Amino acid sequence: MTAPFPQTMDFSGHNLPSRIECDIYDLVVEGNLPPEIRGIWYQSVPDPQYPPKLGKDTFLSGDGMVRSFAFDGEGHVDFKQRYIRTERWMLEHKARKALFGIYRNPYTDDPSVAGKRRGAANTTPFFHGGRVLAFKEDSPPWEVHPVTLETVGEWTFGGKLRSQTVTAHPRLDPVTGEMHYFGYEATGLASTDVSYFVADRKGELVKEEMFKVPYCALMHDFVVTQDYVVFPGFPIVADLERMKAGGDHWGWDATKESFVGIMPRKGTAKQMRWFKARACSVFHFINSYNEGSKVHVDMCVSDVPAFEFMREAGGLHIPQQQVGGGLVRWTFDMASEKDTPEESSLGPPADFPRIADKDMMVDYDVAYLGQVDVRFGPPILSGPVGAGFNTLARLEVKTGKVTTYFAGPNRTMQEHVHIASQKPGHEGYLMHIIDRHDENQAEVHVLEAEHIDHGPIATIKIPMRLRSGVHGNWASAEALAHRVHP
Repeated sequence: MTAPFPQTMDFSGHNLPSRIECDIYDLVVEGNLPPEIRGIWYQSVPDPQYPPKLGKDTFLSGDGMVRSFAFDGEGHVDFKQRYIRTERWMLEHKARKALFGIYRNPYTDDPSVAGKRRGAANTTPFFHGGRVLAFKEDSPPWEVHPVTLETVGEWTFGGKLRSQTVTAHPRLDPVTGEMHYFGYEATGLASTDVSYFVADRKGELVKEEMFKVPYCALMHDFVVTQDYVVFPGFPIVADLERMKAGGDHWGWDATKESFVGIMPRKGTAKQMRWFKARACSVFHFINSYNEGSKVHVDMCVSDVPAFEFMREAGGLHIPQQQVGGGLVRWTFDMASEKDTPEESSLGPPADFPRIADKDMMVDYDVAYLGQVDVRFGPPILSGPVGAGFNTLARLEVKTGKVTTYFAGPNRTMQEHVHIASQKPGHEGYLMHIIDRHDENQAEVHVLEAEHIDHGPIATIKIPMRLRSGVHGNWASAEALAHRVHP
């Protein structure tokens, strides 16, 4: 018999696991969908199929589920949601109970799964090189069929990949079609080895090299410019002895500085230059570009980790509202001997940044972000840190002007995705899932990116609750025409 899930932030309220695989053909649409929106929006959802083995765990440990919204350009939208049949999922499914212990700690696993693959593939799906790959940063990605979402298998670039881990935030070069990746803890648990690798537009691995970082830091995201690759690490530190004692993988360590390694994109890791910066926490970067020797890195900063379990593992016990932070730019001068960045403010606290694909790795004007605006009421329980976004913000980066869209009371927003327009001068579209907490249902709002304050031009109704997803990406119909699996 499967017991109820624990009544903790990660497993109750809107964070109650869904465990639902389904197809909904032809969702109800109010308003008008532009015909140029043709393709599939993929989103990853951490959704545990069984209660945690030790009675507690984090939202981030959930089994990987991929959901998709397929748009045909004629006003029809079809929905699918499927678990990824990872080795972890299959073993627990057969046992009808959780066998793997707490987040990223194999020392807490059941002996029957010792040495088995723990990857849950639950963070980000990307379509690249004809394949949909679902990523989680502690393991290689898993491939799913682009249309049916059925599991194809673990993907290691045809067996060429040496790294044991792959970031959930690869960076696409929209000009070359290359995808840039890295993997930290690349040679094993709590190792200081990092792998940097590149796949060409066909998805073939064309480069991989290893280097070491100053300490084993959480490196959730990174950035690439036209001339440089930037590898930042922040003092959320892996401690092997803590793990062996049954504790958390990560713990905040304010005694350490942040580090940033910058290497020439056409060079090697031997040319890496190391910088140091203030202790802070960054999970997501907005963009990065260079002007000659000056490398600008734009990011969503919190003064300490937004995840309570990471703070407490480091002995920091403060409420969520005291985390602090904002949108920040660090500028590194590769021609100067100075080993710290210049810091400037871009805007108020926000996260889950998104820009147009065409703006990646170059100077840009606009970013779109999620915010928790307490002027509309206290935060609502939803998502990995327990506070769901209630506001979508459009930031004009150079002027600081912010335009917002509030979807209404008793609602939260999941991460948005940007879709390019073919119309000259048009900024494109944004889509995001709106959770209607008072009705236990959801809907997708489609907005013109330049005019989010005008509200949705179309609303897509979903007759069920959708557990909070993490990240998602759009694949156009033109790109999907070249998929590996027909």
